[in-house]
Amino acid sequence: MALTLESIQQAAERIAPYTVRTPLLRLWNMDKFLGCEVYVKAECMQITGSFKLRGAMNSALLLTEEERSRGIVAASSGNHGRAIAYTAKLLGTTAAIVMPYTAPRVKVEAIRALGAEVVQCEVSERFRVAEELCRERGAAMIPPFDDENVMAGQGTAGLEIAAQCPSLDTVIVPVSGGGLIGGVSTAIMGAAPRMHVYGAEPAALPRYTASLAAGRIVRVEQKKSVADALVAQMPGERCFPAVEAHVDGFAAVEDEYILRGMKLLLTEGKLLCEPSSAIGIGAVMQGLIEVRPTDKVCFLISGGSVGLEQLDMLKTVEI
Repeated sequence: MALTLESIQQAAERIAPYTVRTPLLRLWNMDKFLGCEVYVKAECMQITGSFKLRGAMNSALLLTEEERSRGIVAASSGNHGRAIAYTAKLLGTTAAIVMPYTAPRVKVEAIRALGAEVVQCEVSERFRVAEELCRERGAAMIPPFDDENVMAGQGTAGLEIAAQCPSLDTVIVPVSGGGLIGGVSTAIMGAAPRMHVYGAEPAALPRYTASLAAGRIVRVEQKKSVADALVAQMPGERCFPAVEAHVDGFAAVEDEYILRGMKLLLTEGKLLCEPSSAIGIGAVMQGLIEVRPTDKVCFLISGGSVGLEQLDMLKTVEI
């Protein structure tokens, strides 16, 4: 199924009984720190704690009953795996989630608590291991990003943003492989074309910055970042064309500013999120995306799967 505004609208109808319409909040206290009118789309308040439930549910509902009965396999850094585990349990099937050894413990435990099997490996091996499990078990694969059905599901967040605050000027989206920004930018281009969409990715893994500069998909070296949910080394082949067509620009954000954004959101916005979700705020704090005092800027807060031990990182961070 091609990724279009229509396919995203169909996904919204399909997943509506199984997901929540997350709030879009106006955070007045953050304006003076970021130099714009601050809004957030709180996907950290989705049922499984992140936007990933949208794409996981849309894809699973499009499987036949026979396909679902053989189980679902997914490679994930955490949030997609939790969404798949929840979806599988709800739909009466099994799930096996392939995760990197570096995944935060809070994410691993949340997936196991939903009854899914967790298989851990090196971060660069997770897709290969997931494919092997699918072959061995005859299971269905639901990718974390490089899939039109997944992107259509993620794009439903963009439809909600356009409907909840049509006067927004800019939407800033965390980026890994590109499923979220591919879906959201396609939805916004179709539903609210006056809005601008920017992506924010870790400076340690600038896969879209490098790929867009080269005009082709580029694989970057695997490096560690505090943004543990944004670990893809390259754009998805299906994601890249949508992103190239609909996104206005990218920011490669340093870890220091990701943590500063996370702390600002917690202390001034009173909203707890995982480091990856704060990357858009970090991009503005680092001066990588230009905003004006009158601009209405929405930061998509993609997930809230954070452990108390991760909050220790914020103790020495200055806003």
